[in-house]
Amino acid sequence: MPSTSPSPQHAPSGQLLAERYRLERRIGQGGMAEVWVATDVDLDRKVAVKWLKTNLATDPVVAERFRREAIAVARLNHPNIVGVHDVFVDEGRQAVVMQLVDGKSLRQLLDSQKRLGPELTIHIGAAIAGALDEAHRAGFVHRDVKPGNILVTSDGRVLLTDFGIAKGLEPGDEDLTSDNVMMGTAKYLSPEQVRGRRLDGRADLYSLGLVLYECLAGRVPFLGESDADTALARLQRDPTDLGHLRPTLPIGLVNLIHKTLARNPAHRPQTGSDLRAALLAVDTSPPEIDGTPAEPPPRIANPPTKALGAGPGVPGDPHISGTVALTRRDHRPRSSTEARRDPTPPASAPIHGTPARQDEQRWTPSLLVVGALLVAALVVAAVLFVGVNRGDESDDFTTDTLVPDVAPAAGDDRAAGSDPAGDDEPGDETGDAALAAGGVQIASVQAWDPDGTNGTENDAQAGLALADGSASTAWPTECYQDRFLGGKRGVGLILGLSTASSGTLSFESLNGPFQVDVYQSDSEGAPADLDGWTQVGTTQFADDPAALDVPVETAARHLLVWLKELGPDEACSTANPYRGRLGEISFAP
Repeated sequence: MPSTSPSPQHAPSGQLLAERYRLERRIGQGGMAEVWVATDVDLDRKVAVKWLKTNLATDPVVAERFRREAIAVARLNHPNIVGVHDVFVDEGRQAVVMQLVDGKSLRQLLDSQKRLGPELTIHIGAAIAGALDEAHRAGFVHRDVKPGNILVTSDGRVLLTDFGIAKGLEPGDEDLTSDNVMMGTAKYLSPEQVRGRRLDGRADLYSLGLVLYECLAGRVPFLGESDADTALARLQRDPTDLGHLRPTLPIGLVNLIHKTLARNPAHRPQTGSDLRAALLAVDTSPPEIDGTPAEPPPRIANPPTKALGAGPGVPGDPHISGTVALTRRDHRPRSSTEARRDPTPPASAPIHGTPARQDEQRWTPSLLVVGALLVAALVVAAVLFVGVNRGDESDDFTTDTLVPDVAPAAGDDRAAGSDPAGDDEPGDETGDAALAAGGVQIASVQAWDPDGTNGTENDAQAGLALADGSASTAWPTECYQDRFLGGKRGVGLILGLSTASSGTLSFESLNGPFQVDVYQSDSEGAPADLDGWTQVGTTQFADDPAALDVPVETAARHLLVWLKELGPDEACSTANPYRGRLGEISFAP
């Protein structure tokens, strides 16, 4: 058992149990028992004593279960299983004397490091697969393989512990737990455990596959709002492709873990020995991501003085598009003068010199005719404009129309740039900046694509995601070849609030299936890295489009709606059929 936890202030240290084991400090406790570091005075060695709690000592069922755990583990002799030295009863309380492991649980390791490398993950998986193979051959299914029951020592040894809910494989074997109870931790249950079917060793291998997935991805593949949702999720869908979450992982390791997570036990490795051999045979060379040469490209003779295009100037920097101003949109036709206004700034000084004679403009008769026709056309356009717009009231609102690159649906009044109410009053439009209640509003919206190579993700259409009462206006992602964005962690929208506030973020995911996370930040500026954000609640997912309401319980200045899985979209090509769309975004404090 691990020996790194601090001792409590009121431990009966020095107490001698069974006239042999002197308690020193308590290092942990669970629902049934306490775990103590003790000294075996007969053999002068440190041991771990797992001692049944006082309030459970009089329960004969619990006491028998506790005794059977000791018997089960005592039958196992394997270097990757925590050994049992002795079992005794003291003051009516069952106790098991076990090997003291100087190390940490894998749960502690993952909590501190988040993700592990493929080599260490293979080492842990091979060790536990070997331990499970020994248990299965001895006639037991562990049923609770999880990071908290895997111990890692400072010298790299990996051990499996806690057979408290193990079950015999033979039909006549008695269960170590109550009948008709789904045992185990919800995040690591196999599909057959969720269904309540008879188990064999392949159920433990599935749970080990979930542990290895978490080691590499930094999270379990299935997580719902409750234990029941978490358990049922693995019956309804396959895990997110691990290769998309970490594209640099060895492809052989990714494929093996997904094979171990097959919902049908017949499609998994059949024994712990098979899984161990397959893990040790994995080629740990990272896959070739693309064909980009390792050497830098030849130097450009006359390089530009600053970056071209809209992307970030420094390669590798995450790209946050410019803020889309939330101004009232005006669908009035622009005047010909506005349309023809030359945006070129005036020169700071007069231009000297004359053009070369061969480049000099010559005013030929044909050019004069064309000029006269253009002047006449402008006069006619001006007359028509004055006639059409006579009597229109002016306003002081700024025009900043966002034009989608996807044609509006047939029958949508806005397809013709008109006011749906037919009165052209500015106050009737529903997509305005006043998206708030109680003085808090969405002040800005930005498209964010930190893993993109082209620096953009339909930035100009970010404002179309805001609530306007119409499902035809939404922010679309680009079209992708696969639903997991080709290895990107995701893309999304950053929402800036007018003031820090808690409340409820509402939005619609208009393509399905989808997976979407919501993050928040209370910093002045939006974090430039995903690790700088704090996730709100759990991942939202569904097979069909859905409207979502996500409570934001702590005050935030910025919110991030982060798409991780996209659905098919008829507007995309067959080569790149997947796209996400977010719409009707609003925030209510």
